[in-house]
Amino acid sequence: MRRGGTLARQALLVRVGRRSAETGRAATATRAEVLYTPALAAVPAVPVTVAQPEVEVEDDPISLLPGEHTISRKASFALVNACTLASLGLGLLAIFLAMDGEVRIAAACLVACVAFDGLDGALARKLGVSSPFGAQMDSLADMCSFGLAAPVVVYASLADSVPPAAAAIACAFVAGCAAIRLARFNVSPKDGRFFSGVPTTMAAAVLALTVLIGLDDLPGMVLLGGVTLLAFAMVSSFPYAKLARIIKLPPWLLLLPIVGALIQPQMAFVLIVATYLASGPVMWMRAKRI
Repeated sequence: MRRGGTLARQALLVRVGRRSAETGRAATATRAEVLYTPALAAVPAVPVTVAQPEVEVEDDPISLLPGEHTISRKASFALVNACTLASLGLGLLAIFLAMDGEVRIAAACLVACVAFDGLDGALARKLGVSSPFGAQMDSLADMCSFGLAAPVVVYASLADSVPPAAAAIACAFVAGCAAIRLARFNVSPKDGRFFSGVPTTMAAAVLALTVLIGLDDLPGMVLLGGVTLLAFAMVSSFPYAKLARIIKLPPWLLLLPIVGALIQPQMAFVLIVATYLASGPVMWMRAKRI
């Protein structure tokens, strides 16, 4: 019996070795291979599932004020945004006043808008609370005050001297160019020396002062052409100097507009605006030559 069992095992080893050789495997059989029978292979494998640890995702609220949220920083942040909202409210008031026929007072409100617009940026940098939220708030307020309120005030002032349709088209052109100018400013790299095109704040200041000082000596179509030219200058790529570079001019050159304003304020204002608008193409052509 033992001999018969031994012969059976040897025969089984020979069969396993031949089968392994046919399939390209090594023709050696271990005791484990001998014990591996088809009956065991037919048993389905049970998948093993490894439990993954649960990861808790905490909601991270968007912070409008970067940095530490101290009481002083929160107060400074609120003050800066209050100036932005004041500019927005004054722009809305200018629209109401222009609709009621109070064009001069509406223009004065626009000048106040310009002052608050410069104040909120200066305070944000001074107090160290500049933020992307504040930049977007300032851009939206500028569109309301300078992109909408300023054209409405200009339309109310020109409605009696030029055809209403022509005034409406020119003012709509101002609003569209202001929107393009603000959107381009938000996505473009900033240059510390020059503006690319006339800023909306400066354009609105020019329009407001034009209404405020009352350029009655100029024909209405000339004023309409100046409004259109100013709108085009906002979306142009001409470099215009910032205020920080203007105040570095020689003192005697800065005294000329002051003396002109004392002699003939209206003509001095027109010359100052015309000189500034012409400076962009001049500097652009100069840079091209270099």
